Amino acid sequence: MALTADGITGHPGLHSAIRQQCRIMQQTYDGNPRLASVFGSQHRWLMGQVALALYFRSCSSGKGGGINSAQVLDLVSRHGVASRNTADAFLKEMLKYGFARYVPTAADKRTRPIEPTEISVDAIHGWIGMHLATLDRLDHGGRLETYLGTPGALVALHPGVAEGLLSSASVRRPERTFSLFTWLNNGGVIMDWLIAGIEETNAEAERVPTSIASIAAMAQRLNLSRTHLSRKLRDAEALGSIGWQGKRGESVMWVSSGFRREYAAAQAVKLAIIDSAFAACFRQAPVEALPAAAMQRPPRGATLYDAA
Repeated sequence: MALTADGITGHPGLHSAIRQQCRIMQQTYDGNPRLASVFGSQHRWLMGQVALALYFRSCSSGKGGGINSAQVLDLVSRHGVASRNTADAFLKEMLKYGFARYVPTAADKRTRPIEPTEISVDAIHGWIGMHLATLDRLDHGGRLETYLGTPGALVALHPGVAEGLLSSASVRRPERTFSLFTWLNNGGVIMDWLIAGIEETNAEAERVPTSIASIAAMAQRLNLSRTHLSRKLRDAEALGSIGWQGKRGESVMWVSSGFRREYAAAQAVKLAIIDSAFAACFRQAPVEALPAAAMQRPPRGATLYDAA
């Protein structure tokens, strides 16, 4: 039986598990900042999930040959993720930076179907594997081993994950501190950085210091406007989610217990969606065909960036 969001939220090992997950996220960002940044806001992350799900569903049906842009635009618009123009610009950016490509053997050159490149398939493979590993840490399960040992697992599993994410109002429309950052470029990276930088601490501690001690350094590392980042941080301060041990922007930043709970709850929703899709997927026979780019690649972290 899949774990529920409430069950995950109440697990005593959750905070430790998601800190480890955030540290993997940071490593992924450092390894490929461009890819991480492209998926570093909420609507971009969801648009990427939509496009990949459509592609994998096409693979599992035996059609192959990529997907048409219109399919992505329709689904993104229908779920209120972004406008059709925004989705179109997103796909063009994917093509520009080599994260997607036109299918070279397409029979109908007028439609110009697209497909993810190896780096994007490898990234979502790693993203799913990382979350399955987090779930395994909570209940000592064997999800990751099953996933890696099953040919076709990525194609079979991912569309169900994406459908669950799109169906979740809390994923599509986050609130409070989460909403401040998820729509900001690299906003997911910022939140992961905050959580990754705290040490094991009393779960009831009201304020916990992070590894961040400079707004300027943070803005430079994430290629963000210092003014814009500072404004977002002030908004988070006004909510009581973060603060500074000394002079603002030039001393150690702390995060509140409320923000840690909020972040953990959001991760619990996402983990529960993934676990539900996993349980449904592996009650059925796996599909036979996995794109060659993803065959048996081990997870390397999350690069379809986890803003949610």
